[in-house]
Parts: sequence; C-alpha cells; structure tokens
Amino acid sequence: MKKLIVTGSGGQLGRAIRKRLDGRYELIQTDIFDDEAAKIRKLDITDVDQVTSLVRATGPDGIINCAAYTAVDAQEKDVDNSWKINALGPRNLAIAAEDAGIPLVHVSTDYVFAGDQPVPYTEFDTPGPVSVYGKTKLAGEQFVREFSRRHYILRTAWLYGEGKNFVKTMLRLAETHEEVSVVDDQIGNPTSAADLARAIDYLLPTENYGLFHATCEGSCSWADFSEEIFRLAGKTTRVTRLTSEEYAARNPQSAPRPKYSHLEKLMFKLTGDFRMSDWHEAIEAYLKG
Repeated sequence: MKKLIVTGSGGQLGRAIRKRLDGRYELIQTDIFDDEAAKIRKLDITDVDQVTSLVRATGPDGIINCAAYTAVDAQEKDVDNSWKINALGPRNLAIAAEDAGIPLVHVSTDYVFAGDQPVPYTEFDTPGPVSVYGKTKLAGEQFVREFSRRHYILRTAWLYGEGKNFVKTMLRLAETHEEVSVVDDQIGNPTSAADLARAIDYLLPTENYGLFHATCEGSCSWADFSEEIFRLAGKTTRVTRLTSEEYAARNPQSAPRPKYSHLEKLMFKLTGDFRMSDWHEAIEAYLKG
C-alpha cells in the first residue's frame, strides 16, 4: 500500500482526504497539534528540518499539503505568520518532496486573483492578489513550482466541509435571526471539501503535473449561496444583500477581497475527463450528510 503524508489533517480538507483515501493509502496524518485519538502527529511545516526529517524517516510516496493560514482578515495584521505558514511552509514541503523524489499536492486559492476582470479566470491568467492572504498563497505556489518538479497545485474557493465554515455559520445564525445581511457583489465558486478531495484522488495516480483550478462548477454571490443554504435546510431566514463597501463600513478590520473570482477548470478540461460537481448538487449532498 502506498504511503502519503497529509498536512493540516485536522482541517476541513484534511478530514475529507482521510475519509476519501484511508484504506487505499497508508496516511501519515500531521497538523500543528497532535491528536492521538485521530492518529494525528505534530508537524510544524514552517520548520524545514522537521519536514525533511519526517519525510526521510517515513519514506512516503507523496505529500498532500492541506495546511494553511486561512483567517483572511487576521492576516492583514499578522503578516509574518501569514508568510511563514502560507509561503515558507509549502517551500519546505517542496524541498523535502524533491529530495525524496516524490510528488507534492499543494492547495491554493482564488484569492491569488484581483477579481477585477469580467470573465472567469483560467490557469493561464496572471494573478494579482489584493490581500496579505492572497499574496502569501501566491508565494507558496511559486515556491512549490521552484523547488518541486513533481507537483500538483489546485486552486480552490469558498471551501466547506467538516469543521468551521460559512455554511455552518449561516445555519447557526438562522437559529436566532429572522434576517441576515450578506455580501451580494462578490462572485465565486462554493466548493465542497469532499469534491476537492475527489479531484486530488483523481490526480494522484497520474503524472498530470501542474496547476489546476478545482472548484465546483457554477458561480454565485455569497448572498445567493446563503439563500440556497436556507432553502435546502428549510429555514425561513431572509437575506438582506450588502455591497462590499457596506460590509467594509460595518467591519473596518476586514481584508480586501476579489469581487469576481470565478475559476474556470480549463486544465481539467484540456487534459482529461474529470469534472467537478455542480455547486447546487454539492451543497445539497453536504446538507443531507
């Protein structure tokens, strides 16, 4: 059985990876904390010596990097940690993967784009991040390309799965609010962690290396997404639509976000027959459990 190191195993994608791959691969699960019950060992990806030591000691056939600093607003002030986790962490994993001659799967984000063009972004469009989070995630991509020849970089967006996420926040608010205010002029692709894990599973046995956009098909605004969540969950909570400017006025510490970051899955379409699920189908499946 092939062996994989998975970083960020306690997060949404890490849990989805475990559910998808456990039993077909031997998973060496790691995170910034250890959890004996979940068989997760502690690994600080910002420490290159820790990373290379683990890879040399365990002899994996590949690495899946699900670790990231994703608190977008907090990173506008916590800049050094953002660069360490989102940029140097992937660099260290890439160095270790190349040293071992194994592939690295790295997950990135739609926030690498400015969000100021009127058509979907493909893998061939030029990034231009507007937040610290976006800038550090782009640097992480660049380090992976520089230090690892055998890499798969998957950009995803608006991820939800097992753990803290937008969907659960909306459902929690619906329990105590008749009305919620949600941004309506930021457009993107809500994506199930289970569907992203399926995409990683598809790529792993191949030598189809490179950059892929991996989001569910179709796009919507956060307000549209909220209304669909409430409809499927049988909630009567109303959605009041806000502009990004109105939201920023209410939340002055918020980071700038791309207004239009619809990711087109061009590389999957050009290189094979893999298709991501439609976002409506994915959120319905998620809510049904």
